[in-house]
Amino acid sequence: MKRNLLIIAAFSMIFASVDAKSKKPVVAPAPPAPVFANGVDSMSYALGLNVGADFGKNITKIPGGKSNIDLIIKGFATAMKGDSALMTAAFANEFFRSYITKAQAVETDAKREAGVKFLTENKTKPGVITTESGLQYEIIKAAEGPKPKETDSVKVHYQGFLLDGTKFDSSVDRGEPITFPLNGVIKGWTEGVQLMSVGAKYKFYVPYTLGYGEQGTPNGGPIPGFATLIFEVELLGISPVVEPVAPKAVVAAPKTTKKATTTKSTKKSK
Repeated sequence: MKRNLLIIAAFSMIFASVDAKSKKPVVAPAPPAPVFANGVDSMSYALGLNVGADFGKNITKIPGGKSNIDLIIKGFATAMKGDSALMTAAFANEFFRSYITKAQAVETDAKREAGVKFLTENKTKPGVITTESGLQYEIIKAAEGPKPKETDSVKVHYQGFLLDGTKFDSSVDRGEPITFPLNGVIKGWTEGVQLMSVGAKYKFYVPYTLGYGEQGTPNGGPIPGFATLIFEVELLGISPVVEPVAPKAVVAAPKTTKKATTTKSTKKSK
């Protein structure tokens, strides 16, 4: 860990933000009335505003969701000025690391327990069927006809939700269905869609063990670890796959092709 994790993180965010914004057309605002004695002072204040704004947005993502802004500012200023601190750098780094680790463990347990509680209650509801693997589903619209095999490719419309109702992905909203090999998606999908016939619409309740696992979607994706997921899936078509894809323990919806659109949240997890 670097000497001051929070400072480095703050500056990384501001410079990344400045770089991203520099690539877009910017309409320069009218210059404000002079406040500071010189350009250095004005730049310094502007930098502080930008760092503070970006850091303020990200501070809520700290595990546990709580922080003391006044003490963050005090510690930041102390480190910047080189003043006498209430903690040594070594103690501060170790305490920060320990606190985050413990807070993450608490959040992880809460997410896991929330999923277990939801699925335990959900399986008792009328119309909800639970398979041997733990996948739950209900039939929104029934249909008769052939069902896809694991080695088939399927065309579907779908929407995905977290337990709190957050919609993290939707081919319906994009206005274009997606086609993918059935053995190239999360286990819950591979199992569930094989129960459907073309024209059917099902609602799947996917435990994390059949979804994105303990890690969630990579690179800060929208699905956290241990997340129980809810999908509404409509099967539109079935076709053979030329080269079957070997199943993986934790995968999501397939890669984009010219005829199908995917989003980050449905990309295969490595």
